[in-house]
Amino acid sequence: MMKRLYRSLEDRKIAGVIGGLAAYINMDANLLRLITILACFLTGILPVLVTYLIAWAIIPEEGEG
Repeated sequence: MMKRLYRSLEDRKIAGVIGGLAAYINMDANLLRLITILACFLTGILPVLVTYLIAWAIIPEEGEG
């Protein structure tokens, strides 16, 4: 069975993107959130923010699709 990437309905702070990605790669969501914040400081917030917004738009929520 193939894993699917969904935005999490249960583990979400804003849109569930990081919670869903963490479940997909079997990683702690809080650790992935910290890595995301670190990436914001290292690259500037704009690239991470744009990537997050695109993921929010194209990744379906759990139960959809």
